[in-house]
Amino acid sequence: MNLRDAPLHAPAATATAGFRQASRIAVGRDQLLNLLEATLEPLVLVLSLWGVTLAMGSRLGAPEMILALVVFSLTFPSSARLSLPALQVVKGTMVGWLTLAGLLFFFGYATGYLDYFYRDTLVTWAWVAPACLLASHLLLRRAAPAIRSLEGGPKRALLAGMNETGVELAQRLKADFYSNMQVVGFVDDRSGERLGGNGGHPVLGRLEELPGLVKQHRIDFVYLALPMASQQRILALLDALRDTTAAVYFVPDMFVTELIQGRIDAVQGMPVVGVCDTPFGGVDGLIKRASDIVLSLVILALVAPLLAVLAAAVKLASPGPVIFRQRRYGLDGREIIVYKFRTMRVTEDGEVIRQCGKGDPRVTPLGAFMRRTSLDELPQFVNVLQGRMSIVGPRPHAVAHNEQYRKLIKGYMQRHMVKPGITGWAQVNGLRGETATLEQMKARVEHDLDYLRNWSLRLDLYVIAKTVWVVLKGRNAH
Repeated sequence: MNLRDAPLHAPAATATAGFRQASRIAVGRDQLLNLLEATLEPLVLVLSLWGVTLAMGSRLGAPEMILALVVFSLTFPSSARLSLPALQVVKGTMVGWLTLAGLLFFFGYATGYLDYFYRDTLVTWAWVAPACLLASHLLLRRAAPAIRSLEGGPKRALLAGMNETGVELAQRLKADFYSNMQVVGFVDDRSGERLGGNGGHPVLGRLEELPGLVKQHRIDFVYLALPMASQQRILALLDALRDTTAAVYFVPDMFVTELIQGRIDAVQGMPVVGVCDTPFGGVDGLIKRASDIVLSLVILALVAPLLAVLAAAVKLASPGPVIFRQRRYGLDGREIIVYKFRTMRVTEDGEVIRQCGKGDPRVTPLGAFMRRTSLDELPQFVNVLQGRMSIVGPRPHAVAHNEQYRKLIKGYMQRHMVKPGITGWAQVNGLRGETATLEQMKARVEHDLDYLRNWSLRLDLYVIAKTVWVVLKGRNAH
């Protein structure tokens, strides 16, 4: 949040009039490398598609243009990979491409869109595209120092407050080889014995000396990493810094709590800091819902014969209903009814429910097979179409289990800030099936919260692709 231009004593309406939300991608001479990194993968994939098409003797028509638009939309902006080790870049790039290619092939085959392309063109692009992606990442790494030099050299930064927040920011700036930010040092009023580690940067003086130090060291950026309780001190510093040309930023102490979708926002023109919120607001919510509907319709159409066979098998295998309906907690902690093929001889949905364990006598032989292969979950695609669930999200637990664990695990109910999913980040990371101990449930909840913090459409596609592999291995399910 840039506070340089905010009047200190103006009326509220005037003081907040200049507040604006930062865009995801800054455009300008000093952001050239960031802009190139954000657009790298989408442009490389589109250009490689067009290049292969032309090289194979075809012309660029409507199918190629539509496919290019879809690819660009799914991959923009690129993941930030400059600061990652080379092996992680290779792994992340290949996994991302395989996930994208698999999704495109699946929908192309299901809708017949593949018929609009020559097979040789698509096969060639499937090999050329990842090679071009890896080469472009390598080229960007080599060119990064030269690009940074075009941005006008390093920017000098001074941090006010040698606390956990300030030191963490300084260490991150120092660790980023491709950053154009040079941390000159800190200012702080505390004595040396009261200060923690300085991250290798000197303390240049006291807070009252900050404006003079900015001029003396030709500082470009000042980061105020002071406790939120130091309001009067912060206001005095802001007033004094108006006599400098440095850009001034306030760094909120976000170590006071764990953030979920933390961001800067505005309410009726008033700046607010988001600490805990759902990732599916606005356009992201529409994207999530649209992808759920399209995927569910396609999958239900493809597995309709299998659903009929399984329904008949469940009916013949043991007495009882074909579909097991159980109360679960959904979005905002509201009760929903979740559908599954019945896999047990009982249909428990009371105040106390025992989790299904290995060799559980309640499970029918057919039910054991369906649970191991997750075929019993297929009716939940109907729940997705109803709007009760999503394809990817935290797995819903029985109401009785929710009431038990919300008292034992901090942040447990935050997983209900989104719709529950048929599969989830926890399930593809070895936490599928029974959670026999409290530690296992804590690990599952932490993975669910990680999903909320880091959601993207690309992450959803990756989870769906990995779910297929996990199910085929048949681990952690009984």
